[in-house]
Formats: sequence, C-alpha cells, structure tokens
Amino acid sequence: MKKTLLLLIVLLMACGSKQTSQQVAHAATMTQMRFHCDSDTTVINDLLKKGYESGLSDANALIEFYARQLLGTPYVAHTLESDKEILTINIHELDCLTFIESLYALTKATLAGRYSWRDYAANIENVRYRGGEMGDYSTRIHYISEWIIDNHVRGNLVEVTPDLPHADYMIKDIDYMSRNPEKYRQLKNDTAMVEKIRRHELRKHRFPYLKRSWLNDKDVKAALRSGDFVSLVTKAEGLDVSHNGIIIVDEKGDPYLLDASMSGGKVMLERKPLFKYLENSKTNIGIRVFRMMP
Repeated sequence: MKKTLLLLIVLLMACGSKQTSQQVAHAATMTQMRFHCDSDTTVINDLLKKGYESGLSDANALIEFYARQLLGTPYVAHTLESDKEILTINIHELDCLTFIESLYALTKATLAGRYSWRDYAANIENVRYRGGEMGDYSTRIHYISEWIIDNHVRGNLVEVTPDLPHADYMIKDIDYMSRNPEKYRQLKNDTAMVEKIRRHELRKHRFPYLKRSWLNDKDVKAALRSGDFVSLVTKAEGLDVSHNGIIIVDEKGDPYLLDASMSGGKVMLERKPLFKYLENSKTNIGIRVFRMMP
C-alpha cells in the first residue's frame, strides 16, 4: 500500500522542483540521470498507458502513434549539453534527434510490455550511447552513420535504404566535430575530448542514400512506410545528415515529414510532401531510412 501511494505521489508531481540525478538514478538503477522537470515521469507514463490502450503491436504503427501524441511539443536545441555527461530525459522539449530517440524509447518499451518511465529511460540510454552504456561525452553517438551501425549490431535498428528502388551510395569523411571543436561546448577547451571524438569518427565511409530526385517515384513511394525513421542527407563537408524525423504516408501514397522542426518551432507534420519539401534545398540532397528491428 505504501509503495502504491508513493508511486501515485511521484506521478502527480508537477513541473516545480527538480529531481536530483542521484535520487532518480538509484530508482532507475542508473548512475546519473537528469529530468527537465518532475512531470516528465508523469507524461512518459501517460504516453505509455495510451500506447498500451491503443492495442497497436507493430513498431511502425506505434512510432506514428507516439509521434502524433507529441505534436506541438516545443523545439528546443542543445537540451543534452552540460558540463558533465548525464543521462538527460526531457519529453517537454525536443530537437530532431531527441524526438526520434523518444519515439524509439516509447515504442521499444511498449513492444516489450513495459510501461514505466524507467523503461523509457533505459531505452534512451540504450539507443543514445555507443554500446548502450553512457560514459563521458565521447560515448554519446553524434553521427547518424555510427548511430545506425552501433544500433544495428545490437539488434535495435536496421537501415532499409539499400532496399529502396534507385538507392545509391556515397563515400565521405564524417569528421565535422573534430575539425570544428570551437562549435561545441564540450570540445572547444578540451583537446583530449576532441581526440576521443576523432577516434570514433568515420573516414572514407560508404553509406547508402536515396537521391531526392527519386522521392516522387511511384516505386519509391510504395516502399516507404508511415513510422519509418528518416534522415536528410547533406552535402555539407564532414557531415552525413542534417535533420531527422519520421515518414507519414497519406491516403494518396505521398510521404510527408513529421519532425521536431527548428523553423516551425515545434513537433509538426510538414505541409508539403517530402519530395516538395526537399526539392529547393541548397544542402539536403537525399534521404536515409531506418526501421526498428522486430
């Protein structure tokens, strides 16, 4: 009875006082954790309850379901940054990467029949960090190319780009961070950390992508599914992708981007089909597509 009462108190807490990382870490069996505010636990539990009640059991369907639940969530950049690496959980403010991490974590928990924020937090750590374990800043996976390699090896995600009609490949150095350390809070005054980052960057990396000119092709559109994770491939030197979201296929079969939009300031469904959204971009030249493994 006391345990039940304690749980109810935690779930009813509002965004007032901050939880300490030590308290939450002990409850979640993690060494460090930081919430945006106490009601993150409430919101996450409520989302997982809705996911359970939806009766959905397909990963893509759940990803789309949870993405629609998060529509309108404010876009806020750099929420993961701090002087010391810590497992940050923030369902109230999302950027393009923490948005898809959140969708992964919610879906993974639901498919496993787990409905607590603690399971969500464990899944965030699992998908965010190399090998699924948080260490210092260098253990966070900063490039999508490494993100898919690491998570594929561990059975979390699979890239389906090579299976899309008209898929192509490019070879590129993925090393933007080590060449521009002054742009990163954790790197600009820490040469040792820059060297750690450099060791995990990818040189002459060959990866698949679909050129944006093929996005209106009927066979390509037929191969894309609502709930697919999508990354926008950039021609910017040293970077593989510039933005992330999910695909929503409408009743006409046209794919759209649902994302945490910096320009829109929130999680939103873009108004134009994906091929229209990208056709006038000066930097984004195509897409990569990922799915959760069964």
